[in-house]
Amino acid sequence: MMNLAARMIFAGLAAAMLSGQAPAPAPKPAPLKIMRLDCGTFVANDLDGFSDTGSMKGIAKPLTGSCYLISHGGQYLLWDTGIDAAAKGKPLDKAATFDFTLEATLVEQLASLGIKPEQIGRVGISHYHFDHSGQAASFPQATLLIGRGDFDALKAGAPGTDARPLAHWVSGPGKVEPVSGDRDVFGDGRVVMLDLPGHTPGHHGLLVRLGGGRNLLLTGDLAHFRENYDADGVPRFNTDRADTLASLDRFKKMAGVEGAIVIVQHDARDIGKLPPFGQWAE
Repeated sequence: MMNLAARMIFAGLAAAMLSGQAPAPAPKPAPLKIMRLDCGTFVANDLDGFSDTGSMKGIAKPLTGSCYLISHGGQYLLWDTGIDAAAKGKPLDKAATFDFTLEATLVEQLASLGIKPEQIGRVGISHYHFDHSGQAASFPQATLLIGRGDFDALKAGAPGTDARPLAHWVSGPGKVEPVSGDRDVFGDGRVVMLDLPGHTPGHHGLLVRLGGGRNLLLTGDLAHFRENYDADGVPRFNTDRADTLASLDRFKKMAGVEGAIVIVQHDARDIGKLPPFGQWAE
């Protein structure tokens, strides 16, 4: 025998069918779009440290810092925050083994788009290294999304970590959500932090499913340039070699399944995979 709640639901459905009313249409998905922001220029005149097999010894390559602004129904996620704003205007030593500079801060770039820092609701960090967390403190009101392994390492002061760029969340009052495994950022499966440990304990990449079946995969530092991505190169400074290789395998298989455009965040050749600054991909 049907209980009262079930009878009421059945009666409502029957009434709608008899009246000829169509079921309510499904709500439209929130508009989703992404824009690349400039987060630094790098000189790397010897990439030996980027391969633990010696395959990159003596090889030079210009690298770039890339951050991304994602708008989901008017809510903003900032993915990575580049090098420290103090590097703005610093002369770039092109003869150095490694050097970097910054042309414009994130706050300045956002201001040119009419966006204030307090409008950034979430800051997602692929990992704790200085060139991905450097300007996070410019967005103290945002919720920090960071891999659980990275957050725990920062809290513990593990070797190779520097909590100062993220001190507002690690030891201060900032709201933080350590991410274990994958994280569906907005709850509709279209912006997903992907668990890809190895470069650091809690390293993450980002899957963005735009409209029309156009999908993007952002590497974080899973690979720093295409040659390492293609050859499964493992930097000497990664925290776990086996995890790195497993993460590369997962990422590449997902790229195939999703039919995704892979964007290697440090590779200057991948900048053109998104429209120039000021224009959205959607």
